[in-house]
Amino acid sequence: MYYLLMQMENGTIRHRRRSLNIPGHAHEFTFSCYRRFPLLSTDRSRSWLINSLDRARRIHGYQIFAYVIMPDHVHLLTLPQRSAYRVSDFLKSAKQPVARRAMNYLVEEGNVNWLERLTARQPRGKVERHFWQPGGGYDRNIVSRDAFLAAIAYIHANPVRAGLVENPTDFEWSSAKWWEGERDVKLAMDAETLW
Repeated sequence: MYYLLMQMENGTIRHRRRSLNIPGHAHEFTFSCYRRFPLLSTDRSRSWLINSLDRARRIHGYQIFAYVIMPDHVHLLTLPQRSAYRVSDFLKSAKQPVARRAMNYLVEEGNVNWLERLTARQPRGKVERHFWQPGGGYDRNIVSRDAFLAAIAYIHANPVRAGLVENPTDFEWSSAKWWEGERDVKLAMDAETLW
């Protein structure tokens, strides 16, 4: 991943994230809920994300090696299996269905409070609702075994650092249990051995 600096017509500078789609590189992703709202704090929304990740990896030919679904953000470690791929396509397939289901659920439930909190009004009058924080989030290419192992450890330690559990394997919405040998988990990982 790298950032491109762009000077806008009004003189402001914007950072634009670019992913490096390099065959053989694993990707460590972090993406957040809109305004860091705890939109992933229910089993319902976390299950939507699990199903969406599973579907996206099959469609786009990705292996998933580690994940954790925190109340307001997600960490994910993947390895694309195709020589030609676009990170943005995988992320869109993983995130968009969750956002759509969440918005439909809020409309059906008549939850005006949350719908208003998730609404962004643009300067030119356009109105959008967001489940995910706009922008690309964080994407780091992983090219060594040591970095790969460190990424797994970092991902699994998130709930401990946040004070949600004492041990990584105590957190149900992570791949930590799978790496400890348990196979009755929310989302199975793609490899028995490490990359």
